[in-house]
Amino acid sequence: MGEETLKKRWGALPYSLLDVKDELKKKSKTKPPVLMKSDLTTEEKTIIRHIEERTRQHNKNNVTRTQSYLDFYNRHPEIEWALLGHMVSRNGGWNMTDLKGELYTRLLSEKEQHTFFSFLERGNWLIFQDVYPQFLLYEQSVKRKENLFYLLPFFNVSTFMETMWNHFWRKGDRYQLAIATVINEQNYIENRVIQNDYFKKTVLQTMNFQLYDFFRFNHILFPYYKDGRNQEVGLLGNTLQHFTSLHERIMLGKRLYALLFRQERLSDIVRWASDHPHTGSRKDYWPHLFYDVNETFSRAIYKRRLKNCQLRKGAGRLYSPPLVYAWKEVEHEEAKPGDWFEDWQIIDYLIDKNETINGEIKDEYCKTLEAIELAILAKSAVLLREEDEDG
Repeated sequence: MGEETLKKRWGALPYSLLDVKDELKKKSKTKPPVLMKSDLTTEEKTIIRHIEERTRQHNKNNVTRTQSYLDFYNRHPEIEWALLGHMVSRNGGWNMTDLKGELYTRLLSEKEQHTFFSFLERGNWLIFQDVYPQFLLYEQSVKRKENLFYLLPFFNVSTFMETMWNHFWRKGDRYQLAIATVINEQNYIENRVIQNDYFKKTVLQTMNFQLYDFFRFNHILFPYYKDGRNQEVGLLGNTLQHFTSLHERIMLGKRLYALLFRQERLSDIVRWASDHPHTGSRKDYWPHLFYDVNETFSRAIYKRRLKNCQLRKGAGRLYSPPLVYAWKEVEHEEAKPGDWFEDWQIIDYLIDKNETINGEIKDEYCKTLEAIELAILAKSAVLLREEDEDG
């Protein structure tokens, strides 16, 4: 894609990014020299070991990762991706527990549940082990009042992010760093998860996942307090279309950033998140609809319970378990090394078009829940018909 085409698509690159463009153009042609660990001081080696250990401690499961993002944001609100990562990771946890919840256990086999969980968990783990060391190195840089980003290669962080952290250290542009992190993390998991042959075969190319994508069940929800009394909880959000598209995932990240930081709901979202430690259960945001104890007999014939995100008369709440009860902790293989960065033109995603995003998602989300119920009823009808034919 030529520069003229990109200008038409995105607009001109802002002056503030011209130095970034020049540096990345050089890096795309010639990889920078690698600093050897033997060249480091004792203090630098200690910093690396400390960051590696803290990352391992906090990367146990979706709950620990999600809380770590929020804790870091509270310490360093200038690193806005930390809050975005927290909210998206909450959704990742809800998606994980959905696989053991009221609805999806009626649609997916146990094998499918486990495979889908492995897919979600691997992506969640990979992103954390890539981004959290970056955050901790920034924290050490602030503490020492010294730029330490030359140590990023020792955590296998892309040279793209080394450029962007140095740029942030000089310029302090929160938006550019946040979107750069979106670009980095989505590229980071592209080959390791999305294009992984095992996950393509067992998850992404399966009929159930394709229906999930087609019906747009993959909503990202941001709960927030609707009033000053911290009682009624509303939902902002957006929907990912074409999960396997790297471009669509980056664009979703940009839209979600706009919802968080440009909709005048930031304080309402942060207050809700602070008041509700992440458990993985959807009871966290809508206890009137979801409950972390199963109130129904799991083998009973399913009857519709929902209408406009309210329970029908006499219906029990939907079972949504906490993550620690739904899934055991996973021992992960180390991430494959390698730098995804090749094309400097990726920075065109950093152009801020100040688009207004309509984050109203409650009605769409409610319709999705009802669509899942209809899918359960349809599957039950097929199974009954097959039993009658066999009988």
